[in-house]
Amino acid sequence: MKTALLWFRRDLRLGDHPALQAAARDARVVPLFVLDPRLPRRERLLASLAALCEETDGALAVRRGDPSDVVVRVAAAAGATEVHISTETSPFGRRRDAAVEQCLKEVGIPLIRTGSPYAVTPGRTRTAAGAPYRVFTPFLRAWRRHGWRPPAGDPQVEWMGDVESEPLPEHADNEAGERVALHRWAEFCANDLTGYASARDRPDLDRTSRLSIALKYGEIHPRTLLADLSERRDPSTGDVERFVTELAWREFHADVLWHHPGSAWRDLREEMRQMRYDEDPSALAAWKSGTTGYPFVDAGMRQLLAEGWLHNRVRMVVASFLVKDLHQWWPVGARHFLDHLRDGDVASNNHGWQWVAGTGTDAAPYFRVFNPVSQGLRFDPDGDYVRRWVPELRHLPGAAAHEPWRHTEGRAGGYPERIVDHAEERREALTRLAELQEGRR
Repeated sequence: MKTALLWFRRDLRLGDHPALQAAARDARVVPLFVLDPRLPRRERLLASLAALCEETDGALAVRRGDPSDVVVRVAAAAGATEVHISTETSPFGRRRDAAVEQCLKEVGIPLIRTGSPYAVTPGRTRTAAGAPYRVFTPFLRAWRRHGWRPPAGDPQVEWMGDVESEPLPEHADNEAGERVALHRWAEFCANDLTGYASARDRPDLDRTSRLSIALKYGEIHPRTLLADLSERRDPSTGDVERFVTELAWREFHADVLWHHPGSAWRDLREEMRQMRYDEDPSALAAWKSGTTGYPFVDAGMRQLLAEGWLHNRVRMVVASFLVKDLHQWWPVGARHFLDHLRDGDVASNNHGWQWVAGTGTDAAPYFRVFNPVSQGLRFDPDGDYVRRWVPELRHLPGAAAHEPWRHTEGRAGGYPERIVDHAEERREALTRLAELQEGRR
């Protein structure tokens, strides 16, 4: 029997894994993961790898180094006649895979791509004229029309596990991995899917699926979720349709990055690239540490530092505050997020930042400015989220936690003054937009 190497990346699971199916067809499989020493937030990744190692009966080989060297050496040492991967669509991943493919070609081993981390592989959803989409709503319609394949079955795999590997931490069942992701998904469907359309915007309720990290590492495939959701549709509530739409945003951002790789760290809308921004280290430090004097913003930034995760509504509010109230260029915030988010993904993160900044895919104009107070009052109406993360305000009851400056004892716990006046900074943001528009005439 021949031997194939499966190089895992953003697909750390065995179920619904087309590349694994292709590798296991008439071959023993050598499972490999190559650790990039530059990766931040390694603890969660290592936990996922430990879970995958258990699922592969201990066969998973984890090696450090340059994939162009490691993959070739491991494939040659194992006698592999082919190397299988899930298609990578990010600019970095595409460059990396092209380099590995060239090195494998030199020793006569093909690199075979099957499947991707998305329900619809980026680049396949296009307009009738064959152009890529730059606005979400028409993309969503086309993405739904395109459709996706059903989940791949579970193949019978003969693992080949005598390849030298880095040691991994012991895996705890409640940490990470495919089984945990599937269990979390089942719990969400049973307990929180009903009412999702309205509750998803409430960080105080914690009613989201919390599957963004599992999707990032490929512990579960979006097709698995979509297949389950297709059996649960109830037009009267809109909950399933809303969840599908959220999955589509992830696919949209990946599609935009596929067609516009430069948009990872540059404004997609060229006309916005001359916007005037500030560089204020003290304001940036206050934003990063959650000491801006705006409770909803500060709660979010403190949650980010403590958990490496942040509710999507709060992500938009804190991003808007940095770009529109502090007038800093969005990549400053996007980098901070990627340094701390356990679900950090360049496509979703950086295009989400551009959506808020008004320099990316959305057709809405730059003058969308989130009010950090009204957003808190609307989506954390009882102040529970703020009090959870800002202990200086726990003495304030209910919605008072969002406006401590209105209460005599508001800062009794040592909470800081507001570093800017939102109304003034909103006007300043619009002034800068007007300058930009005037300059283009």
